[in-house]
Amino acid sequence: MLLPNILLTGTPGVGKTTLGKELASRSGLKYINVGDLAREGQLYDGYDEEYDCPILDEDRVVDELENHMREGGVVADYHGCDFFPERWFHIVFVLTTDNSVLYKRLETRGYNEKKLKDNIQCEIFQVLYEEALASYKEEIVHQLPSNTPEDLEDNVNQILKWIEQWVKDHSS
Repeated sequence: MLLPNILLTGTPGVGKTTLGKELASRSGLKYINVGDLAREGQLYDGYDEEYDCPILDEDRVVDELENHMREGGVVADYHGCDFFPERWFHIVFVLTTDNSVLYKRLETRGYNEKKLKDNIQCEIFQVLYEEALASYKEEIVHQLPSNTPEDLEDNVNQILKWIEQWVKDHSS
């Protein structure tokens, strides 16, 4: 059976991983956290001292993911989306979170002041939503609120309905 590939993107701390894992467990799709994949495979191209994090080697990440994406049935989670081939995804969900909620989540992660401020600004200016719109057809890019446990449940249910319809539309 043909299954869709879904991209979850958004500023760090908006709930991509929580949504992705819940979605995978309830849909049977395969969950891939691109950050974890890069860490496990050491798919880096240097280190960013200012942000205190490794720099992703995007070409190696794409090579690593290619077979999974070709098979289909993947929920991919990453805060950037402009380097993934457009053909990979059938739908893109950009999670958004209120700034006060996001600030608390990132503070809990121990982000330094610059990283905190830059990520909050990224959310305010909808940088990742704009990136998704620039990288994929507008009709497959959707924003989802991600502030509360109720939002999580609503988002899971909405995406499960979408998957069910997609499978129906693409069977036979």
